[in-house]
Amino acid sequence: MNPGNSILIVGPAWVGDMVMAQSLFIRLRQQDPNCRIDVLAPSWSLPLLARMPEVHRAIELSLTHGQLGLMSRRRLGHSLRKEAYDRAIVLPRSFKAALIPWFARARQRSGFLGEMRFGLLNDIRPLDKSTLTQTVQRFVALGEPTDATQPPATPAPQLQLDLQNQRRLLEHFSLAAEAPLLALLPGAEYGPAKQWPAAHYAQLAERLANRGWRVVIIGSQKDRETGESICRQSRAEILNLCGQTELVDAIDLIAACDAVVTNDSGLMHIAAAVNTPLLALYGSSSPAYTPPLSQQAAIGYLALSCSPCFKRECPLGHTRCLTELKVSDVIERFDELLGKREV
Repeated sequence: MNPGNSILIVGPAWVGDMVMAQSLFIRLRQQDPNCRIDVLAPSWSLPLLARMPEVHRAIELSLTHGQLGLMSRRRLGHSLRKEAYDRAIVLPRSFKAALIPWFARARQRSGFLGEMRFGLLNDIRPLDKSTLTQTVQRFVALGEPTDATQPPATPAPQLQLDLQNQRRLLEHFSLAAEAPLLALLPGAEYGPAKQWPAAHYAQLAERLANRGWRVVIIGSQKDRETGESICRQSRAEILNLCGQTELVDAIDLIAACDAVVTNDSGLMHIAAAVNTPLLALYGSSSPAYTPPLSQQAAIGYLALSCSPCFKRECPLGHTRCLTELKVSDVIERFDELLGKREV
């Protein structure tokens, strides 16, 4: 690559995927420390991208998920022509995702074979799912030369922290105490087939609180009722912060915790990217496909014959992949993660 290589990335629409996309950004900067990386992304993700030092500029795409918005994409693409991008890498596999780089006249436009994108992309690559088994590998592979060995090396995401904001949050929520801090992340934007039952989280919180842990629940406003359900069903003292923090606040709070127990979710990937020890619980999804990219992670997964189904709701109506994941087993994995056993 030439010094100053300018790259436009069309980013994904989910929190976890955007965190994993940082592996691509890091790899591009490893290849060319002087490259300029701009990321086209939904408005919600702009503060998240600000925590990624590899990103030069985050460009807001003001369209709802799934919206074509042809004229809006055309206007934005035309406005980006002045940037004279050497490359564009389109991470989503949809037709509409490839429009803006084409309108922007990026010279090389790379992406996997998808929804009739011939002409929009001039570097269309076949997706070998048997080789690129993980989402993060697929993202990084698009930044590699076409003849590169696959799967590529995938550097782990590393989000920057705002330590002043972290101190403010700990003080505001009275969390700066001597007791070890455990975060429960019970949400999953994709759907209930990825959510360990609230009753199980409640039992887990009670058992760990009895061992001296202080328990906090972190999530969006959509997770508020789940958090309240956990609190109602547990005799532990639990602080439910769902809906009381912004995404960047969640980053700093999770980084301040001593451990995390989480569903396979966007916040799980954030916990991995701030290097907090985490135990990730999988149901309809697979730890082989979207693992936490951290050396301080453990997995709870039953691997039933019906999973992973990758459905939002259990097609068989029982969600055994999660309901049969016992609290005692999760406690055992938690202790293994932290290198200790319950007395």
